[in-house]
Amino acid sequence: MKTLRILLITSLVMRSMIAFSQTKKISSMKNMEVFKVSVSQQVLDDLKSRLQNTRWPGEAEGSGWHFGTSEVYLKELVQYWLTSYDWRKHEAELNKYPQYIADVNGVKIHFQYIKGKGNNSKPLILTHGWPDSYYRFHKLIPLLTEGEQSFDLVIPSIPGFGFSGKTAVTSEAVADLWKELMTNNLGYAKFYAAGGDVGMNVTKALASKYPDVVAGVHFTDVGYPMGQEDPATMSEAEQQFAQFVQQWWYSEGAYAMVHATKPQSLAYGLNDSPTGLAAWILSFGNAGAAPEILEVAFGGRDALLTNIMIYWTTQTIATSMRMYKADAIAQWSGAQPLQKSNVPAGVALFPREAQFPKEWAERFVNVVSFRKMEEGGHFAALEVPDAFASELRSFFYSIR
Repeated sequence: MKTLRILLITSLVMRSMIAFSQTKKISSMKNMEVFKVSVSQQVLDDLKSRLQNTRWPGEAEGSGWHFGTSEVYLKELVQYWLTSYDWRKHEAELNKYPQYIADVNGVKIHFQYIKGKGNNSKPLILTHGWPDSYYRFHKLIPLLTEGEQSFDLVIPSIPGFGFSGKTAVTSEAVADLWKELMTNNLGYAKFYAAGGDVGMNVTKALASKYPDVVAGVHFTDVGYPMGQEDPATMSEAEQQFAQFVQQWWYSEGAYAMVHATKPQSLAYGLNDSPTGLAAWILSFGNAGAAPEILEVAFGGRDALLTNIMIYWTTQTIATSMRMYKADAIAQWSGAQPLQKSNVPAGVALFPREAQFPKEWAERFVNVVSFRKMEEGGHFAALEVPDAFASELRSFFYSIR
């Protein structure tokens, strides 16, 4: 009996140390509950203890970022995390806008839903990628919901990420869920969609599978050559792009290979160590930004840490990485690739993204607008939100 009591107490303690949400039923929309981010103090106390007790591995003298995330930088960031970063402040910021949990085909989907103030606001679903989260778009909300050319913004967490259910599914399956969320749960007959990174795959699948309800799509990347293309069918610019991607893949693509093959092996360490989690996410970020502008590329130091905190408090690093495996299995199974859609597509190419030519984008989507942006990188919505919001508004309101 004593052993049983210990197990019960341990179970209760562990449950109390998991980030939780406060929900209540609402009647105006289908199968949905109001949601509020509310992380228990036990989680924050445990985080502090783990950060304080980090076992630093050491690094080669003068190695900088050449072997991965710099220990000199990471120690400074962890100290800031411990002494200056205020989660409660940013938790309140996350709760500033309406958010919900919806049951979509049996999957729990968390999303922000902010109605535009214009008389004819366009419904727009924005899809994030890895290693970011729905927080990727928080700076866009006030920019895209004001004025006559406004949007009803739907900003979900992909299953397996953030506050959605811990279910890793393929990008195509996410597109199926988004279609149901927009049409069945929220009641839109037609809607628009935008995304980058993993969100690009989801948005591309939406356009291909549901052209009857998707009125327009927007991308910041459109996919990369995988070495299976016939060079004879590629323009000189496409061949140069393919060579660049191949070199990048060898130097920076290890994360994707691990995620697509052994995500569970990596997950134990990242789910147990907040310092390790930050190091892995920062290592990816550095692939698209020089160390001196890494924090700027993530929207600032606090934005960077808030994004990491969403992974940490929800314990979703494992399922987020597992999505790569799900997509890889689908590809290895010989499933037929989705057909190019006729849905109007806009493409914004930011200068620190891989510089693909227009003809590469035209292989996959119906490009009616292709713009090279003046500044920004992979996380443009965080780094240059004004320019990105202007691009989205300009494109979607140009579609007739």
